[in-house]
Amino acid sequence: MCRGPGHIVVYGNPAFIAAFGARAVGMPARESLLDLPPGAFALLDTVLARGKPLARWIRLAGEDWRMTVVPRVDPAGEVYGVSFHLRARSDAAAESD
Repeated sequence: MCRGPGHIVVYGNPAFIAAFGARAVGMPARESLLDLPPGAFALLDTVLARGKPLARWIRLAGEDWRMTVVPRVDPAGEVYGVSFHLRARSDAAAESD
């Protein structure tokens, strides 16, 4: 989960921590998620600006991954951040989606 236009990482599940490290939490995504390609950050920016979920394939660690991003919206309807999910194409469950 990221907050604000700097995409400050405010939460990472165990899989996120395994992939990017615990130090990524509390840091801007562009400074801590260095393995993500520019298209991933463009997707985060677009979802934050438009407030609509989007997904795309990205290349990470030599593999194709599906990146899905959804806006985080406060009770007043303001978008304050995004949540994202990465799933490897090689994941058997992803192939049946």
